[in-house]
Amino acid sequence: MSSQAMLTSWIKGQKLRAHQMKDAPAFYRNLEEALDVRRADHAMFTPNISAWKNGDGVDFCSNDILHLGATGKVRAAFEEELARHPDYNLYSGGVRMLDGNYDYIQQVESEIADFHGAEAALIVNSGFEGNGAIFGALPRPGDAIVYDELVHASSLDGMVHSLALCRKSFRHNDCDSFREVLTSVVDSQRMIQEGLRCVLVAVESVYSMDGDVCPLRELVDIAKEICPQGNVEFIIDEAHGTGVIGPNGAGLVNALGMEKEIAVRLHTCGKGLASTGAVILGNATVRSALTNFARSVVYTTAPTFPMVAAMKAGYQLLKTGATQKAQDNIQHLVKRFIAAIRADLSFQKASEMGIVWVPLSEDMEEREFLVHIVAIRTRQRYSYWLAFHLQLAGYCIFPIDYPVVPKGQSRIRLIIHGANTEAEIDGIAKATCDWAREMVDIETGDATGNARMPKSAQQVYAMMAAVS
Repeated sequence: MSSQAMLTSWIKGQKLRAHQMKDAPAFYRNLEEALDVRRADHAMFTPNISAWKNGDGVDFCSNDILHLGATGKVRAAFEEELARHPDYNLYSGGVRMLDGNYDYIQQVESEIADFHGAEAALIVNSGFEGNGAIFGALPRPGDAIVYDELVHASSLDGMVHSLALCRKSFRHNDCDSFREVLTSVVDSQRMIQEGLRCVLVAVESVYSMDGDVCPLRELVDIAKEICPQGNVEFIIDEAHGTGVIGPNGAGLVNALGMEKEIAVRLHTCGKGLASTGAVILGNATVRSALTNFARSVVYTTAPTFPMVAAMKAGYQLLKTGATQKAQDNIQHLVKRFIAAIRADLSFQKASEMGIVWVPLSEDMEEREFLVHIVAIRTRQRYSYWLAFHLQLAGYCIFPIDYPVVPKGQSRIRLIIHGANTEAEIDGIAKATCDWAREMVDIETGDATGNARMPKSAQQVYAMMAAVS
């Protein structure tokens, strides 16, 4: 599917349908009315196939961060792992605590725990399931949860099922706000003051919509200061840190040498490791609590051999250093992209006018870690116009809008991969700056023919009219 074909498919998905459902059963009519709210905002999710998958575009959108999938490296390692176990079963046989346990999964859990410097590990079917298990099972009555306001939806969903009734958020990556919220929670909870109950702090190593990194050391130090009894424990989602940060891509906790200070870690394999599944790290007590109290563990079929083998294949590539070149290249390419837009006068003018800006370009030198995610922020709705421009130029990206991000915080999320080239980075940087130049001309009245929207948007809206 070409970029233009993908856009056409997306356009068709935004057509309102509820008015055609007047004679349909109320169940379906009500669903279409709800979906029309999304369609009216051009926010309807549709199952498109990115053009890069057919060789018709450049991948700046997939979670194949190290390009272990696109290069075939993880598939080759997976096939080698299967060949070492020719009699493997496709099924696990039941839930983990009944007939779904087997030697191989326990072996791989032990190997992953050793790699991350953890005491124990528990493999689960997905990161979403893992966060649901963590927050649904580990907090005890009387505990409190303090969480970064931008933690993943799966963490928030898990908290809904938590036994901790006190749940308070703090401003994203804001240590002062964390101090204020944690102090407020401790002051309001007598059993926490006495050290009889705990505060669980939920953060992420890398936040997927902004590409910024958690100030983990600072947060832990604040928690130790406020609760010297040691009853503040941290839970960190390393989904976007796995393979990208730390020695051999082991994640932020390993990069900071804080393995003994973090109670629970979640690492997923569907991003940097280009496979599937997730693993929860902690000590033996945490693991036992999960296997007894987490409904998503107790009441679901255990991970199968092929899934676990795929996870092991990815981890084997990390262990052997096979991913280091890609990890280093991400750092280089992110810096190259930022340097290119910084040097472009039109982009700088557009940033000054509030048309488009890249937060990373403002403080890149101050960041201890650079990651694969570059957020390109725009005015509301302009994210679609920039997305149209980049997609028609052959760069596969997606606009990110509400409800994935808060209203008024539209953006393009650029994912830079370990196997992207300098030429591809230069190309998408130029395309972004060209769009910025066109938008400056439009807003200053210098556009050809007094145009009120960029050419790419005009083209896409003409396509919309043609299929309406």
